[in-house]
Amino acid sequence: MDEIFAALSETYRIYAPVKRGKFIRYGEVKSVEQVVWNEKSHFSPKEVFYPIVQTLLYFSENDVRESEVDDKPTIILLRPCDINGIHRLDTVFMENGGHADNYYQRLREKVKFFLMECPESFETCFCVSMGSNVTDDYSVALRVNDDGVFVEVKDETFAAVFGGEAACDFTPAFVTENKRKVNVPEITDRAMVKDIHALDMWREFDDNCIGCGGCNTVCITCSCFDTTDIIYNETSRDGERRRVWSSCMLNDYSTVAGGHNVRAKAGDRMRFKAMHKLYDYNARFGKGNMCVGCGRCDMRCPKDIHFSETIDKLAAAVENLKKGEN
Repeated sequence: MDEIFAALSETYRIYAPVKRGKFIRYGEVKSVEQVVWNEKSHFSPKEVFYPIVQTLLYFSENDVRESEVDDKPTIILLRPCDINGIHRLDTVFMENGGHADNYYQRLREKVKFFLMECPESFETCFCVSMGSNVTDDYSVALRVNDDGVFVEVKDETFAAVFGGEAACDFTPAFVTENKRKVNVPEITDRAMVKDIHALDMWREFDDNCIGCGGCNTVCITCSCFDTTDIIYNETSRDGERRRVWSSCMLNDYSTVAGGHNVRAKAGDRMRFKAMHKLYDYNARFGKGNMCVGCGRCDMRCPKDIHFSETIDKLAAAVENLKKGEN
């Protein structure tokens, strides 16, 4: 398999979950041994094609020049929930408002998925509840165990590189049950949203959440960013425009011109995030829930706030509202 990786590396950059200190994060790999197969990555693979800091264009007093991208395409080794999560990002960046985001699209269209078989749930996963435990969108599927590497090739692009290997009967297995299960709220009446916004449950986060944005950073479906112009020095008009990841959970993210903060409390920001993941995305695009149940936000929160528990609380509150109870 290392020889196959070497052959693929001549054409592609290969990214997979790797150990970086105490964290598992996506990085470029050259061999099977570098890949962490049996643990969930702490960070999602989205930064491979949606960089944390991305230069969009360069400007001077008299000229504007768009940034260029590396022509080398990309292979990402990832799990089913992350593939489904990337579909959510695709919708936000390429189907929102009738115009595709060129800076996202030109990196995203270079990506091929190699599915890492994920037959058993990790501790904080709830992908089955969110319907993101299965996918057929991959070029190659991989199972790695003590008996070797088993491969299913769906994309003829990669048939030749695996062509010399012995045939086997392999199709990837998928998680069918998680240790953690959630009840997803069924919000069928838009008139209910105003009552949901007024729920007392959001006030619990005012003191608990510190607004660090860690949950957004590790989430595969979070897409918020700031746009910043960088001037190279104070006597020059030369510089660049950058897109930088941001977070709806940060205190100043919702501050508007004039200094007013439309979501000044942590509970208001948690409500905004939860409704976006569990209602607004589907209401706008009709493509299910935005949250894919990877559970990374539960792992990352320094205050042990579990989004899975928030989903259950909201589902219970919605049912009470349907019954006419406050």
